[in-house]
Amino acid sequence: MTMTEISIRPAIEADRPAILAVVKPVLAAGETYAVSRDLDDAGVLAYWFMPAHEVFVAEIGGAVAGTYYLMANQAGGGAHVANCGYMTAPEARGKGVARAMCLHSLDRSKQRGFRAMQFNHVVSTNEGAVALWRKLGFEIVGTLPKAFHHPVHGYVDSYVMFRSLD
Repeated sequence: MTMTEISIRPAIEADRPAILAVVKPVLAAGETYAVSRDLDDAGVLAYWFMPAHEVFVAEIGGAVAGTYYLMANQAGGGAHVANCGYMTAPEARGKGVARAMCLHSLDRSKQRGFRAMQFNHVVSTNEGAVALWRKLGFEIVGTLPKAFHHPVHGYVDSYVMFRSLD
């Protein structure tokens, strides 16, 4: 699968069931997001579609293969730095979906006037994500020792990762 076969567009109301199918199992696994593992469907959708989030879907052949949100990392003096969360459907992993979503989010962030992007809590055991973000120009600018309680590995480090958009 090449990136040219992946299309990304803003999420619409009709995408909610497909987004729920991607997001709910990831949150329930508790391995990559610092979010409650026991959210019901309404809670999952409320989290992913919170008012601050601009939500997108990535499609392969018309089927939702992933989703991401884009938001300001902070308010006020930190509002010029973007933040995103990305999730790929299990059947689409390894097909360039996360890479395509990240590249799209970098472009969209520039369009919105953000000057940088920061990931606040990249779990160190999520080695694929760490490696991909580094390939796409993000640097680990901080390590939060034992800041994430992983359901399998116990307390593990999380990284703050940053990339300028200038």
